[in-house]
Amino acid sequence: MTIGLVSDTHGYFDPKLREILAGVDMILHAGDVGEDTVLHELGTIAPVQAVRGNIDSADSGLPLSLQLTPGGAAIHLVHILPAPQSHLERWAKSEHESKPVPKAAERLFRTFEPATEIVLFGHSHRPCLVSLGGMLWINPGSAGRKRFSLPRTCGRLEISTERFEARIVPLDDDAVGVAAQTSIHRNRRASPALRSPAET
Repeated sequence: MTIGLVSDTHGYFDPKLREILAGVDMILHAGDVGEDTVLHELGTIAPVQAVRGNIDSADSGLPLSLQLTPGGAAIHLVHILPAPQSHLERWAKSEHESKPVPKAAERLFRTFEPATEIVLFGHSHRPCLVSLGGMLWINPGSAGRKRFSLPRTCGRLEISTERFEARIVPLDDDAVGVAAQTSIHRNRRASPALRSPAET
């Protein structure tokens, strides 16, 4: 199963998404949608599930978070991660270097259901793709209009019975340097705090 990953569109639908997300089975939008027209346009590519971001009105009817199981994968979709993205990235680097995971990271794990395999989030406009605590953490970045020097990106996620494979896809030529890809073995039996370091 292939899932398109989008966030922080802020009311702008980039026509490039039609080509980049062509053939996906569904699209997940991690909030700050901005306008209903964005979800409508994405819906012409594939079925869409979205959560409410901090710029989205409660009247939008979008939930603050979603628990989904597309292709049997346990995905938690939320706009704002309950820890700074910079901390997440630092903890993932430490775990990759076989250093102890700090207590703050363990507290983050406990904010999600034990079966969670993938956390998809947005808000920072900075793409992030790391494995930590046996889970895959993805911020597809901002697919909205250019802001400051931040890159414009989206993502694709491949789900199989054995692995998850995710990649960040640039929307502009100047974002090519931020393209990233990783994969992780699936391991749903252990709770995140007890999982062994993820393979990347």
